[in-house]
Amino acid sequence: MSTISGALVSPHSRFESIGAYLPSTVVTTEELLSRMKEPPSFDLEKITGVRERRVRDTRPQSYEDSFTLAMKAVEDCLSRSQYGPEDIDVIISTSISRGKHATRMYMEPSFAMSISRLIGAKNAIVFDISNACAGMLTGTYILDRMIRSGAVRNGIVVSGEAITEIADTAVREISEKYDPQFAALTVGDSGCAIVLDEAVDENDVIHYIEMMTAAEYAHLCLGMPSDKSQGVAMYTDNRRMHNEDRFLLGTNTQRKFLEARGKTFADEKFDYVIHHQFGAAAIPWMNAIAEREFGSPMPPDLRVIEKYGNTSTTSHFIVLHDQLSQQNLPAGSKLLLVPAASGIVTGFVSTTISSLKV
Repeated sequence: MSTISGALVSPHSRFESIGAYLPSTVVTTEELLSRMKEPPSFDLEKITGVRERRVRDTRPQSYEDSFTLAMKAVEDCLSRSQYGPEDIDVIISTSISRGKHATRMYMEPSFAMSISRLIGAKNAIVFDISNACAGMLTGTYILDRMIRSGAVRNGIVVSGEAITEIADTAVREISEKYDPQFAALTVGDSGCAIVLDEAVDENDVIHYIEMMTAAEYAHLCLGMPSDKSQGVAMYTDNRRMHNEDRFLLGTNTQRKFLEARGKTFADEKFDYVIHHQFGAAAIPWMNAIAEREFGSPMPPDLRVIEKYGNTSTTSHFIVLHDQLSQQNLPAGSKLLLVPAASGIVTGFVSTTISSLKV
């Protein structure tokens, strides 16, 4: 990225505002495991780092599904944006879970279309995408390219994830000491939304965002109808999913990206890194591998997994929202966001944040 006295020469995007919604019900890992006929033989809380998670309201008078979580996040995001609904050029919905009006799989009209109608974004281009837990970062990737090309001025990326149903299925069905549904016990419900617009200087900018998929690993984590009951389930081969070869996909891709630009990881001077929130034990290992491959220390990693669990597509931005709400990110902080999603999807986002507030 080139600049002249701090101004950007070519178009870049930035994060203009952020919003989130977390259900009020808290379920601890201890409480969740107490419902199981066959609790795990290992300390799930210690290995995953998940102490508790938020769970949506399922009472008829206040029912929450994927769509309502997304809507509440959009409303929160727009409450602190300079843009009103009529100013929004694009809405991209990236939810994996597709519950609306108590349905398990709602497809048409698109969530983005329904959101645009409810908030009054009558001028917006609308579409849904799905890319596993990398959904919001994939939406960010697409919207960033649209803004850089000059096709649009701004847009919203949003996701609502009512995914604790897979945890309920796991609690009912796990009957072995090791089971492919164990990862489903770590998830939490949430909604998150971000507005992107064109950056004006290097103090608030997405420097670059790149994504890549290694489809040969796609079978290692699958969400689908349960093979034992009417529930929705997630089956994960954790032993093969979380290993060095898989983690090297992202570091190798980023190193080659930087080398092509005559840079090293150390040159980037990141202040913090945000990983996908899928396991407290895995993240230090990922950082150690990255330090070895980059030949440079990794910055401190920011986490919320202990209190929100794995919130799927929203996880990076739930971390960002949480840290901003606690005023833990000084103006001018440079962040590295690292996706990790079924597919396998990996990549990297470099951004500097100064004016983003909660």
